[in-house]
Amino acid sequence: MKTVLLAGGLGTRISEETQLKPKPMVEIGGIPILVHIMRCYAAHQFTRFVVALGYKGEVVKDYFLNYHLRTSDLAIDLGTGKVDYSRRVAEDLAVELVDTGDKSMTGGRLHRLESRLRPHGTFMLTYGDGVSDVDITALVAFHRRHGKLATVTAVRPAARFGTMAFDGERVASFKEKPQASEGWINGGFFVFEPGVFDYLRGDDTVLEQDPLEKLARDGQLMAYKHQGFWQPMDTVRDRDVLNDLWRSGQAPWVRTK
Repeated sequence: MKTVLLAGGLGTRISEETQLKPKPMVEIGGIPILVHIMRCYAAHQFTRFVVALGYKGEVVKDYFLNYHLRTSDLAIDLGTGKVDYSRRVAEDLAVELVDTGDKSMTGGRLHRLESRLRPHGTFMLTYGDGVSDVDITALVAFHRRHGKLATVTAVRPAARFGTMAFDGERVASFKEKPQASEGWINGGFFVFEPGVFDYLRGDDTVLEQDPLEKLARDGQLMAYKHQGFWQPMDTVRDRDVLNDLWRSGQAPWVRTK
């Protein structure tokens, strides 16, 4: 199963970092948050990723193109140009880096990936700027059981995000970032069936507006309620919180064996 990581936004609320790099490349403990997110999935044996690039996508490409160079010790023969890698960090990850447009919205980026995803059936998607200790294995099992087109992971953070109302486990209504909100909100970590593409229209499609709202009205959007850790990185303060957790050695999103 492939996992889409949305990594193309401007990240205007953390502009101190994003003038030179896209937000998913902001580092937590010296590692881009994008890689932290990949490891959250890889801990559950989901290792195939499609990264939807936009703003400064070349920075992401450069990072992964030179991944072994960055994470290994090198011995270089200057006469022949031969490079030997030692202390190589081997991670069993397959990463597709796809330009989905500088100005595409979230649903527009997903729409551009249809030909890469639809033939493979069920896929996952999340934002490239937040980490969680959500049980991905249980999330996928929940999605398989209910048989609907879409699952969103619902979380309980501060009330500055969008809200969802439920009828049991079915999402009865979905509203992104209202003026005032409390309770459960969209935490990303979606699971989708290919039928979701029928709700997308083009680059201007905002996934969190018409598509998810219509899925909810059609009874096709279910909520996996996650009571554990979830933390977005919208601001410098958020970045500092995550770095403090990393330095403490008790980062909740890191799965220890």
